[in-house]
Amino acid sequence: MIAVRGLTKRYGTVLAVDDLTFDVEPGKVTGFLGPNGAGKSTTMRAVLGLDRPTAGTALVNGRPYAALDEPLREVGALLDPGAVHPGRTGRAHLRIAARTNGLPLRRVDEVVEQAGLGAAARRRIGGYSLGMRQRLGIAAALLGDPGVLLFDEPVNGLDLDGVRWIRGLLRRLADEGRTVLVSSHLLSEVEQTAERLVVVGRGRLVADTTTEELLRGLGGRRVRVRCVRPDLLAPALRRRGATVEEVGDAELQVQGLSAEDVGEVADSVRVPLHHLSDVQQSLEEAYLALTAGSVEFAGQDPVPTGADR
Repeated sequence: MIAVRGLTKRYGTVLAVDDLTFDVEPGKVTGFLGPNGAGKSTTMRAVLGLDRPTAGTALVNGRPYAALDEPLREVGALLDPGAVHPGRTGRAHLRIAARTNGLPLRRVDEVVEQAGLGAAARRRIGGYSLGMRQRLGIAAALLGDPGVLLFDEPVNGLDLDGVRWIRGLLRRLADEGRTVLVSSHLLSEVEQTAERLVVVGRGRLVADTTTEELLRGLGGRRVRVRCVRPDLLAPALRRRGATVEEVGDAELQVQGLSAEDVGEVADSVRVPLHHLSDVQQSLEEAYLALTAGSVEFAGQDPVPTGADR
């Protein structure tokens, strides 16, 4: 288990993490989300003892990382796939990690196979693609067969086969009862793998909830309806307290009523319906709504040139 309590981290005048508190429980994949500069990487570094908190604590199984007797057997992490010696082979990198942590060398062969490194494990890391560096980093995280794992952008650079593999790996690790924390900007992947979400913005906690609750709770229930007389149906729905938006030709999006309620209102005003369905909010939509006020580094649309006007 990972327990973060009142974690605060300052770099000079910059407040990177601000009184952050949350738990990452075993048996679940927890997604760690937030805009650039939100404090995600700093928090993960604090958990791993790489950054000393200004205030508060970040504990693994009730202890600071530095106090763990055999840290690689308890915690595995992938933070920066480029933080390896380019002149070593992948296998040599893993063998050094195994020897310095008292792990049997057979684990090197096991994680090489598990991560799909294959023959690349005998090549120098300097010639690896980003995807192969990611696989090596994941292999290193698994080396001690730890119960707690942290991954920062684990699908970066992976091909489709690699993305499917890491998706299945994360679920399997959680199913085995391990604690899994995953930071990623690929929300479609997070939506498919994470059962719980911790969302931060400007160093502070924005949400700590299940994926299902976040998708259901933000913005409420929405219904899509297509009919021949939206001009009659829309006012009737608004009289029932619904928010109604025209989203296409003869098509409405209704918020605040169930699909069954919309059908009953349509029947009461004798408007035939051609389509009626609940709309599933995506994690991307929910995330953008939740973090709208926490984006520190926001781009701007380009200003049209004279030829574009």
